[in-house]
Amino acid sequence: MKADTQFWRDLKANRQKMTKQQYRTIKGQAVKGNIDAARKGMLRIKQRRQYQ
Repeated sequence: MKADTQFWRDLKANRQKMTKQQYRTIKGQAVKGNIDAARKGMLRIKQRRQYQ
């Protein structure tokens, strides 16, 4: 449960650095319970944008 909270904080912190569609996709995956895929997607976006 603690990892989930950390993920939501990271997602919120990186919101401005994502497009609206990227944010909505990652958030949708997490809401549906697929936190691992959402975390992987957010990591890929970070790497592509190189703002890590």
